[in-house]
Amino acid sequence: MMTAITELNQLIIYRNLLANPVVKKLLLFLSGESSEDVRPAVVYDFIRQAEQLGLAGDVVKSYLLYLISVDENIFSAMAEKTNGQMGDSLFATARQDIAILKRFFDNALNHLPGLDMLRQYQPTSPQNHKALGELAAYFFASNAFSPDEAVRRLIAHYVQHGCGKAANVAFFRWDSDAGLQGVQNPDPIRLADIVGYEYQKSLLIGNTQAFLDGRPANNVLLVGDRGTGKSSSVKALVNEYYMNGLRLIEVPKYELRHLNKIMDLLPGRGKKYILFLDDLSFEENEAEFKYLKSVIEGGVGTKPENVLIYATSNRRHIIRENWSDSGEKSDDKHRGDTIQEKISLADRFGITLIYTAPSQDEYLQIVAGIAQRNNIGLSPAELRSEAIKWEMRHSGRSGRVARQFVQHLLGCRQ
Repeated sequence: MMTAITELNQLIIYRNLLANPVVKKLLLFLSGESSEDVRPAVVYDFIRQAEQLGLAGDVVKSYLLYLISVDENIFSAMAEKTNGQMGDSLFATARQDIAILKRFFDNALNHLPGLDMLRQYQPTSPQNHKALGELAAYFFASNAFSPDEAVRRLIAHYVQHGCGKAANVAFFRWDSDAGLQGVQNPDPIRLADIVGYEYQKSLLIGNTQAFLDGRPANNVLLVGDRGTGKSSSVKALVNEYYMNGLRLIEVPKYELRHLNKIMDLLPGRGKKYILFLDDLSFEENEAEFKYLKSVIEGGVGTKPENVLIYATSNRRHIIRENWSDSGEKSDDKHRGDTIQEKISLADRFGITLIYTAPSQDEYLQIVAGIAQRNNIGLSPAELRSEAIKWEMRHSGRSGRVARQFVQHLLGCRQ
């Protein structure tokens, strides 16, 4: 066992594992070199990881394999960036590391006195780690394990799911202090959940598919009344095309000054990114308008090929228009140029999709579609009557109001 532990010092690609606090404490326990009993602390650390990540079974092995599956190193980063086209030397170095780790798994982790409670651990809220489970089945349950095949499977894993902060995450939010942050509980909406707006959805799908295929694609502006499904349509695209490599980064308006910084981070990743600017509108002379216009028009730095901008707005021209723009007295000697500048940002989006509030018949169709998926037991006449009452008491007709109505019905079930 000591040979397997000592051999870990020869790791090259996966040296980050040795710096992990939980792993360091485990190795101290296994070596027996500590002057104090570290077993309780080791058990606690692994239980904490199991509960936070929803890991079940042999938690020690599962957590270490989890670290391997998300580790950002030169091997995993190149696998993601090149879509798995790995050089022979880097492949061989990774194979050497995997052979070392496999011996550690087999020789050191199969004999853990005092850690029996971690063998068949059941977390409070188990999570379905499908990709991790597939790796575990090969690493721990296969009778025909091969370091070469293990490396190939890891390459495929990094290509599909990414590494580092981007591992297994579809939705991100930009924070100027913390950088890219994964959204842990994103909206699970799918395109089929959005009733109506078939023309808008078809154009979005076509443009996004072209983007994923490496063909020319446009930035998109989704304009219309509140609650009509603009934001939901964009989020649904990412849920539909996650397995094809599509990711979303939400950038709040007050963070637009960091757009160039964000885009500098993305060319080295092997995924396609939508920069999502939700509920976008500007007052006159706001600096953020200039930042966005510069990026879309192409300033000193160009937008990476793996990035598109999808924005939503309640305003067709994004910037609020004043009465003076319509011909009233103004001090602006070049009023026409000013107006053109205001509408020029919207024109920079290659596709503009209009989401109008539904008519009553369209609203009732949306209600009926959502109610059917949720097995609402009202008769068509009752559903229609209650839906009309609901929209009259609330903020008018929209897909959002329809969903809220069905949620109300579900909540009233006995």
